[in-house]
Amino acid sequence: MTDLSALLDHADSELEASLARLFELLRIPSISTDPAYKPECRRAADWLAAHLVSLGFTASVRDTPGHPMVVGHHAGEREDAPHVLFYGHYDVQPVDPIELWTRDPFDPSIADLDGARKVITGRGSSDDKGQLMTFLEACAAYKAVKGALPCRVTILFEGEEESGSPSLKPFLIANAEELKADYALVCDTGMWDSDTPAIAASLRGLVGEEFVVTAADRDLHSGMFGGAAANPIHIVADICAGLHDETGRVTLDGFYEGVEETPANIKASWDKLGRDAASFLGEVGLSLPSGEKGRSVLELTWARPTAEVNGIIGGYTGQGFKTVIPGQASAKVSFRLVGKQNPAAIRESFRAYVRSRLPADCSVEFHEHGGSPAIHLGYDSPVLQKAQSALSDEWPKPAIMVGMGGSIPIVGDFQTMLGMESLLVGFGLSDDRIHSPNEKYELKSFHKGIRSWIRILAAL
Repeated sequence: MTDLSALLDHADSELEASLARLFELLRIPSISTDPAYKPECRRAADWLAAHLVSLGFTASVRDTPGHPMVVGHHAGEREDAPHVLFYGHYDVQPVDPIELWTRDPFDPSIADLDGARKVITGRGSSDDKGQLMTFLEACAAYKAVKGALPCRVTILFEGEEESGSPSLKPFLIANAEELKADYALVCDTGMWDSDTPAIAASLRGLVGEEFVVTAADRDLHSGMFGGAAANPIHIVADICAGLHDETGRVTLDGFYEGVEETPANIKASWDKLGRDAASFLGEVGLSLPSGEKGRSVLELTWARPTAEVNGIIGGYTGQGFKTVIPGQASAKVSFRLVGKQNPAAIRESFRAYVRSRLPADCSVEFHEHGGSPAIHLGYDSPVLQKAQSALSDEWPKPAIMVGMGGSIPIVGDFQTMLGMESLLVGFGLSDDRIHSPNEKYELKSFHKGIRSWIRILAAL
């Protein structure tokens, strides 16, 4: 029997024990947003640190101004193997509305879903306790079978991911040398479907900007001033409308600098997934794609930059009617970035564009709402390709490389603050109801997730 076969067989034989450990962690109501649960967050951190010690890690609970971090270290059996940092979070979302749960959120169980699927129930089962435990159970298999881990492993578990991670950046800065590794492993993601694993090769960046246009020094009677006085709502609407041309491209100067075309073979693999505009938009009551013409919905949401107006405010919006020309109007605009787009340059280009559309007797002020670059692991990265091969060996269908339209802040922090790229592999499904009542995690996801990490660690 090969080492890999012995490790996988051990994971199979220990599944009940693995579930028992997961259930222990799931029973701790570590809700980070509610101060009443602060002791429970500490209890979850203590449980994880003790569990890491039982696996041979040196581990400790580290205090922060908020909920504690858990840090662990374990040597690898080979000096030439990479050093990896594994990240997860032990805090969970609140359970409200509690009356919609069919079972106590913190009394996990195995349930039958649709008569054909076995699932793990409970808050945190998918986001993120079930996910992080797949990695720890893979480590447990290595320790039981081989007495060592195949590579050097550092663990970082935080307790504030669901409440904005206020302590994370200061902690990374203060402990950068200790936490820096060759690359990070992040499990807070999902699969394409229940048979197809996915690696998130890219995450779009984000620039948020609010602008406020002031015209008259007060709200004006639209009968007395209409037709003569500038209306800031019209100005804001014109600015927002001019952000795109007739082909759907963003009109800002220099906007596409650093944007590369997705390789043809990657686009071809996305086309085979069967997610067309009708199926994608039909779920939300739409049918016609917006954005850049001639591109698939997956390319638009995974690999292309965007400019979106998120809100417009101005004038009278209460009950009834009030005939005014407002003195001020504002809009909130966000840009999703890809490739090597520079957030600071995008912000400056947008501000210059707004000023260019402003009448001479009107003024504008800007309010910054964050900015982060896109994250991209090269499609030809050896790390990505090894992980893809390992996952493909475990699951019924080959692993695919996907993009993520949103952002995972920790991944950007790892890159900008610690100089590490991240490998994003998770086993959640779109119907896991994370953040909602009746959260669940597929038993298959948990079991094969353990086996997947065993294979990935062996491949690395």
